[in-house]
Amino acid sequence: MAIESGKVSLERALSKLGVASRRQTREWILDGRLQVNGQVVKDPMFAVRPESDRFSVDGEPVVRDAWMAIMLNKPGAVVTTRSDEKGRRTVFDLLPAEFGSLHPVGRLDMASTGLLIMTNDTRLSAYLTDPANTIPRVYTVTVRGAVTPEELARARAGVMDAGEFLKPTAITLRKTSGRESHLTVTLTEGKNRELRRLFAAIGHEVTHLKRIAFGRLKLGELQPGGYRLLRREEFGEKPWRRQGGADLETLKQPRQHNRF
Repeated sequence: MAIESGKVSLERALSKLGVASRRQTREWILDGRLQVNGQVVKDPMFAVRPESDRFSVDGEPVVRDAWMAIMLNKPGAVVTTRSDEKGRRTVFDLLPAEFGSLHPVGRLDMASTGLLIMTNDTRLSAYLTDPANTIPRVYTVTVRGAVTPEELARARAGVMDAGEFLKPTAITLRKTSGRESHLTVTLTEGKNRELRRLFAAIGHEVTHLKRIAFGRLKLGELQPGGYRLLRREEFGEKPWRRQGGADLETLKQPRQHNRF
């Protein structure tokens, strides 16, 4: 059964809030120890809104983490996941342990670098990644060989790949030579490896891919492996906030840290 936008399964909700692992939450659910809005729920797939629903275990209210969002400049050779079965370095290895409740907003593949938003606000992440909201993501891309005007026109028109239509919102050729071409590309959807597939379809291998902007946020001078705390106001309007109830305290002025 599909889960309504803005909601997640109960077994996933508490990990989103940084309270417990999915495994621990599932045990609580099946043992009848977890209540949602005062009612015992024994279905791990029960749909909830983590930011607004009330959770308790054995009658004791679950304490949530304060609202948090960061911008990380993801370096290469790092995977965008909490843990990796191959033992590769993850984005969480770059961050302090207290940021363990955050989740990435979308992904960058292992070889890609640049701006990665991480937050504990599932409404915010759902809003930013919903294609209907057309939040722009800007990338600098380097590909092998010279991209011709005809190939550029084909990329702008969009291509079919593996049953998906891949079409950038904007694409600009900044410079080209016989060896490589440099472009700036804007997307509003987060399809899997979209840019690598798009350029492969027109005959060019991507050798460097970096996200430099996401919505109103720009990477700026943030160094690889560095991060900074974000304020709510940096995201502009706030349609993801829950209706009713007071917002958690806004974070103070962001600061930059480096752990890479």
